[in-house]
Amino acid sequence: MQDLNMVSSGQQQRALWLSTFAFTVCFAVWTIFSIIGIQIKQQLGLNETQFGLLIATPILTGSLTRLFLGIWADQYGGRRVLAMLMLCAAAATWMLTYAHTYPQFLAAALFVGLAGGSFSVGVAYVSKWFPASKQGTALGVFGAGNVGAAVTKLLAPMVMVASGWIMVGRIWSIGLALTAVLYYLLTEEDPSLAERRKSGVKPMSFREQMVPLRNLQVWRFSLYYFFVFGGFVALALWLPHFLIGAYGLDVETAGLLAACYSIPASLFRIVGGVLSDKVGARRVMYWTFGVSLVCTFLLSYPATSYTISGIHGPIHFSLAIGVVPFTMLVFVLGFFMSLGKAAVYKHIPSYYPHHVGSVGGVVGMIGGLGGFILPITFGALNDLTGVWSSCFMLLFLLVATSLAWMHFTIRRMERRHFPQLQRETDLPEMMAMRELR
Repeated sequence: MQDLNMVSSGQQQRALWLSTFAFTVCFAVWTIFSIIGIQIKQQLGLNETQFGLLIATPILTGSLTRLFLGIWADQYGGRRVLAMLMLCAAAATWMLTYAHTYPQFLAAALFVGLAGGSFSVGVAYVSKWFPASKQGTALGVFGAGNVGAAVTKLLAPMVMVASGWIMVGRIWSIGLALTAVLYYLLTEEDPSLAERRKSGVKPMSFREQMVPLRNLQVWRFSLYYFFVFGGFVALALWLPHFLIGAYGLDVETAGLLAACYSIPASLFRIVGGVLSDKVGARRVMYWTFGVSLVCTFLLSYPATSYTISGIHGPIHFSLAIGVVPFTMLVFVLGFFMSLGKAAVYKHIPSYYPHHVGSVGGVVGMIGGLGGFILPITFGALNDLTGVWSSCFMLLFLLVATSLAWMHFTIRRMERRHFPQLQRETDLPEMMAMRELR
């Protein structure tokens, strides 16, 4: 266990804020297809399912690599792993600008997606600079780098309208490469890696890192993250297209309104981290799932016209969510999803302090896979149903399942181990584990 008493506040803050900035740039690149994909769709004449696959493909790579990257960060140090990862993603983003056919775009998108693997590297790196009592806040700040999705939505449409999608790709790749160099020069190795090198202790093997993944608890956390993060990424990618199709907006306005979702769903993750430290991660998860259930239910209702046979003839009226109420609802949804993202990751260093890379990697991987699977499913549902709000119907079912599983699992543990505490205990699983030791 590293000695954090020797770490200065300045070192902690430098590691945290430089990692957050790097993750923000990575996330901006990771979600680049949410904007340039709209022009590519028109250029290639893609249908909804093909478009969904295109914008989701980078998410697949960024998700599947998170487990291995998190383990490598624990073994070799997050600083060097993250810098190398950013350089590789920058090169892939530059090569994207030479694609011409749909298969070429899909292949390029796979390598651009490496930028998304930065999350598990950053979690493993940042968590080692802070004690357990402050890790929720620190990881909440780091996770706010999700705001990179909003950066792309706000800036990429202007660049694309002025100079085309190719210029967007080139500018974003240069920015990522410069960030990689600056990050490596300005950061230092985390305390545990420095201590391990000093003492000559070998890092945990890959097999040892994978041991906690046998626990069902890890996969339950993964389902939570599938919704709060996977759902966030999916909507961050899908909303510009949704707003253009459902409300007839232009790409710049759609990008601006979509940012009204991405910004709170990113920045308020800091609030989620602070709340998880102060009032408990379990309580924050209840807030997240409860409010998200209401929001997705309201957003699921499709625009509908009714005709009633009245006394003096037919009476016509319609029910629909306008652009302003829609924007307000997705803002609220984004806010509470951001709290949930921080709360899920508050659990990991608490339960698995020596396996943050592997457990955080697999939870991040499953969450990221949500960002891959859901946009494709959104497109398929559009093709099958012809209803724009079908994407929110799917999210409603997902959050309802997550809430039910969490609630009944916690209640069962309370009855088994702490019947006298009932809902007073914030983390009954942790208490149960301590009692059984």
